[in-house]
Amino acid sequence: MSTETIEAEPLLYQYRRFFANQYLHGDGIEVGALNHPLALPETARIKYVDRLSVADLRRHYPELADEPLVEVDIIDNGEHLQTVEEASQDFVIANHFIEHCQDPITTIENLLRVLKKGGILYLAVPDKRYSFDSDRPITSFEHLLKDYQEGPENSKVSHYQEWAELVLKETDKSQVQDIVKKLIKRDYSIHFHVWESRNFLDFLVSLKNHLNFPLEVQRLFQNSSEFITILTKSR
Repeated sequence: MSTETIEAEPLLYQYRRFFANQYLHGDGIEVGALNHPLALPETARIKYVDRLSVADLRRHYPELADEPLVEVDIIDNGEHLQTVEEASQDFVIANHFIEHCQDPITTIENLLRVLKKGGILYLAVPDKRYSFDSDRPITSFEHLLKDYQEGPENSKVSHYQEWAELVLKETDKSQVQDIVKKLIKRDYSIHFHVWESRNFLDFLVSLKNHLNFPLEVQRLFQNSSEFITILTKSR
């Protein structure tokens, strides 16, 4: 990439690229890349994972109809990765994905499962303070733990209600319920959970200390409206 191209690239993507160059090598997967795949160094080989084909993604997300989407190599639910072998990847990328997951703890468990020992989990997560989620309460670890232990279905309606009221700013109760019904029917992927950078770090520490997840936090970097988190699989 030329110097002129780098200078024209938004700073947010320059920092993403910097950490990719530093940490991502070998064979890996990126989950939910859509129209913003992470730029990788020449030492990295990538396959793209999404729950739908490109054609189906365009139908599900009409706002992406005219966007260039990456070709999906593996059609799988990124929260479970059932078709990806255990300990098979040198790295896993999941940018602006974890907030869309109904059960983030199970998701991180599976993202770690497919990594080799010492492998890298690269996450970019929107900071709620700088997005349309700014009025929403931070998701507590207790809430996430309940979804992990009991399943996330019981929380789904309340998440959609919060979205309608605090993101879409709908004040009419009947309209809120109509929005919820439409979102459920479409199985639309909203931001089910929200964090600030410090709370996300607390969440990761809780996974390690309370659930014995094999992770080590290498970096957590505030990158404009998001934060980049680099984890290694410790065993």
